[in-house]
Amino acid sequence: MSTPAAGPLLLLDGASLWFRAFYAIPEKITAPDGRPVNALRGFTDMVAALTKQHSPSRLVVCLDLDWRPQFRVDLIPSYKAHRVAETVDAAPTGDRAATEVEAEEVPDTLTPQVDMIMEVLAAAGIATAGAVGLEADDVIGTLATRECTDEVIVVSGDRDLLQLVRDTPAPRVQVFYVGRGLSKAELWGPAEVSAKYGVPEENAGPAYADMAALRGDASDGLPGVAGIGDKSAAQLISKFGSVEALRAAAADPDSDMAKGMRAKLVAAEDYLKAAAPVVRVVQDAEVDLSGSDVLPRTPADPDRLAELAVAYNAESPVKRLLSAMSKR
Repeated sequence: MSTPAAGPLLLLDGASLWFRAFYAIPEKITAPDGRPVNALRGFTDMVAALTKQHSPSRLVVCLDLDWRPQFRVDLIPSYKAHRVAETVDAAPTGDRAATEVEAEEVPDTLTPQVDMIMEVLAAAGIATAGAVGLEADDVIGTLATRECTDEVIVVSGDRDLLQLVRDTPAPRVQVFYVGRGLSKAELWGPAEVSAKYGVPEENAGPAYADMAALRGDASDGLPGVAGIGDKSAAQLISKFGSVEALRAAAADPDSDMAKGMRAKLVAAEDYLKAAAPVVRVVQDAEVDLSGSDVLPRTPADPDRLAELAVAYNAESPVKRLLSAMSKR
């Protein structure tokens, strides 16, 4: 395997990308045996495009081994509760009862394609990574935080990962936000996060996480503090520095805090105590990598990759991926 050119470490939020691929490409695109391959084709093309654009020397597709970690649910039971699938089981009496199961609602035709994607990545020699009991965000947070050599670019449609941006200490960490699609993706660093959300640039990443805890996030089942939105949350974090400092100020009758705001924060004390560790990504997880994160110029198993490309009607996307890998 040849030595890759110098380039960033690219950390991909796997599920974020293949969900977007699934919904962006019609399901009528199928393999010769009739199985839908829209997510597989779209995801492969995304990896090819990202490789071509950013010329990474290393690349890891990060996985959700637990999309709703128990420690987060224990702290805030509503965390992602609206995404939990329900199954209907027959009771002994013959009645039908809905039973909550810890499974995210995923389209039936997407689930098999995730296995296909894993096969293609393995044959191409692209590393995957996960951490038992944790989300892809936590894997990304850990890999980005512990990186001490190459600049890091996180690719995701999840704004929560903006909390990882940093310029110092080196190496720099940026987020390539693809929430509006790859063609409209934006590269975010501390300056961009500060300008958009009004948090201090020197502490933009952690400040964004604390701001998110204050305002809440309906997509994750986080209620936030009643009466506090983006602007007031940013102002509070800019003034007091962190959720912990804000809670302390709210509890201190001598602190410089308006009476009305103090009342809101005191009323939300239990939520705030729990929210910060839920919103902040884990940065010291035990991450398991499938193999080397060095992005090869040639596939690990070219014969297997060619076989999969034919079987999954993905010859064109695989060809584009191989071209991007070889031209870095």
